[in-house]
Amino acid sequence: MKASPVSRVVRAVLLLAFAAYFFVPLLAMFDFSTQVRGSAPGRTWDNWTFMFRDEDLRSSIVASLLLALFTVVLMVALLVPTMVWVRLRVPRAKGLIEFLCLLPLTIPALVIVVGIGNVYSWVTYLLGDSALVLTFAYVVLVLPYSFRAVDASLSGIDATTLSEAARSLGAGWFTVIVRVIMPNIAGGILGAAFISVALVLGEYVFASLLRFDTLPVAMAALYKSNGPAAMAAALASMLLVSVLLVGLTFLSRDRHRRNQGVSS
Repeated sequence: MKASPVSRVVRAVLLLAFAAYFFVPLLAMFDFSTQVRGSAPGRTWDNWTFMFRDEDLRSSIVASLLLALFTVVLMVALLVPTMVWVRLRVPRAKGLIEFLCLLPLTIPALVIVVGIGNVYSWVTYLLGDSALVLTFAYVVLVLPYSFRAVDASLSGIDATTLSEAARSLGAGWFTVIVRVIMPNIAGGILGAAFISVALVLGEYVFASLLRFDTLPVAMAALYKSNGPAAMAAALASMLLVSVLLVGLTFLSRDRHRRNQGVSS
């Protein structure tokens, strides 16, 4: 059915309103980060290059990126095999796993940090005071969102039939999980990975209260002395997450087309 002129106008107005809601603050941040100090005319990229010139900010960026990588790897290594195993072998435990994974969502981050403060004093004593030890806490933090993404993908396939077919051909459980089930839920794993990266790059409470220098903590400290540079760092981190989202979208689309080509 062809849309009426009124509905097209309403749709265009809504799209413009949403675009303004999201992009006007970003444009304001970009404008503020490229202004010359002292109200002088012209534009400068000094605040953007400050991210590469300042050693503390640069090390916090590297630490946050490594934290995101390690969190994704540990989350996938722990969560995906556990969920597949529970679904195939002990389905009665699905409710318990879901409860444990969603539990961090119901507890304020401040309470979690206070609770694990003493534990982290031992972790830093044994593993060192690098910010990378936050990986263990961040895996707990991303569990609720990662669980939902992986669980939705697992519900979309017949994991029992796939595993029984692979087992009848002599495959072990490691092969069943890694080479049979995981490729079929790659979309959910990618979604969980993206959510984890976005959460880790923006997490402030854990890192600040446990006294680790990550990108959000460094940006908050930098904002007190150099607002435009902090604004450039914040905008750069949002652009990075946006690029990851676009890359994930294209990767999922290519995989979907490839699967359609195989099935046809």
